[in-house]
Amino acid sequence: MRSITHYLNNLKHILICFFFLFLLFLIFGSSFQSSPQISSSTHPINSYSLEEKQSRDCPTPPLTPTCTKISPSLANALVHYATSNITPQQTPEEISVSQRILNKKSPCNFLVFGLGHDSLMWTALNHGGLTVFLEEDKSWIEQIKRQLPSLESYHVVYDTKVTQADELLEIGMKEECKVVSDPRFSKCQIALKGLPNEVYDIEWDLIMVDAPTGYHDGAPGRMKAIYTAGLMARNREDGETDVFVHDVDRVVEDKFSKTFLCEGYLREQEGRIRHFTIPSHRTRLGRPFCP
Repeated sequence: MRSITHYLNNLKHILICFFFLFLLFLIFGSSFQSSPQISSSTHPINSYSLEEKQSRDCPTPPLTPTCTKISPSLANALVHYATSNITPQQTPEEISVSQRILNKKSPCNFLVFGLGHDSLMWTALNHGGLTVFLEEDKSWIEQIKRQLPSLESYHVVYDTKVTQADELLEIGMKEECKVVSDPRFSKCQIALKGLPNEVYDIEWDLIMVDAPTGYHDGAPGRMKAIYTAGLMARNREDGETDVFVHDVDRVVEDKFSKTFLCEGYLREQEGRIRHFTIPSHRTRLGRPFCP
């Protein structure tokens, strides 16, 4: 009798357990089925899956990555300056003045009076454009060409001395020096006439005057270089030319840049460098030499 009663009690417990398991199955099963319906009905705009959202927010990159080489001029500049103990003549702040203009205008035509340790840098910043250097020291040109044969430079002979600066400033105030023309045919005595024809034939977008030597009385000085840079800018067919003069802390560079590039065209000065923007004088007849 006890064994039958014990058996019935065990069977009762087993049935109760199955009953509770069946209820749990019904509860959780219905919640699983209803949850997608609630989500879709409550948020219909965001009904797409997380994977779809990630694919929209973060596009899959191409299976084959592209490889873009740096320009040869930049590669040469990186190697040159990384292996050299000599730094450019201008400070980083001064360089940034012309760099900003090159960032906007390059590739362009860039004429530089002076061949120095920063020449490769200017060529790299004007990648794809024409960068030409004018240098007074023939032996220095040969030395630089052995190190950097890709640079395009020309030898220029100057027939002036720094001691003649005041006399040349007076000459530059004469009427023939206010006439806009090709420097080769100018009647002004301070116009450079001995440059290569290629230099006169090209319309320069940027001109940097950082030469010839001007720090002692017997040096050629930059009187003619500054005047000629301004004449080239005015004589272009149209548009503007950005002209930079370095070492304006010296008397010659200070006076000649203000007089012949004009304070009215002065845009910026940083340290020892001045930036002028000179418009074409051929597009508007009667424009005064200085505004």
